[in-house]
Amino acid sequence: MMTKYLVLLAVLVVAYLFWRNARLKDDRTSGGARKGTRPARGPQEMVACRACGLHLPRSEAVFGSSGAPFCCQEHRLGSGS
Repeated sequence: MMTKYLVLLAVLVVAYLFWRNARLKDDRTSGGARKGTRPARGPQEMVACRACGLHLPRSEAVFGSSGAPFCCQEHRLGSGS
C-alpha cells in the first residue's frame, strides 16, 4: 500500500522537474523576459505637481500654459494656469 504513494510521489517529482526544466530553458532562450512584461527603462526626470505636490515622471505630467507641471488635467484647470 505504501509503494503506491511512493510511485505517485516519484511521478509528481519527475513531472515537476520536467516542467521546471522546460520553463528555465524557455527563459534562457527568450533572454529572461517574460511575455507581457515591458523592458525596464532608465531613470526619468521627476517633476512635482503645482497643485498637490505629487511627484511624477516628466513624461506623464500635464503642463499648463506657463509651463508648470501638473499631475492631471483637473489640477491644471483648477489652478488657473
